[in-house]
Amino acid sequence: MSEKESLPVNEYIKVIDYETIYKTDKWWQAVVLINQAGHDKVAMFLWLFDKGRWKRKHKFTISNADNWEKIKPAVERMMDKMKVIRGG
Repeated sequence: MSEKESLPVNEYIKVIDYETIYKTDKWWQAVVLINQAGHDKVAMFLWLFDKGRWKRKHKFTISNADNWEKIKPAVERMMDKMKVIRGG
């Protein structure tokens, strides 16, 4: 099994596990299980490679299952609307 590369996160964030969604020479997006300030959260990060290093552009956290249950259907509704707009 190959070892995952380290994520470019703040030293105060403990990475428990992650999955890369996509990575190019310029952009890297991952969903990450983190522990921050003693709390486990799922976070989505988007980094931009600029001037020789990865810089965080976005971070979105989901703090618990109840929060996710509210977010998931809203995202799915927006995805459905996007399909209608794009004609697919």
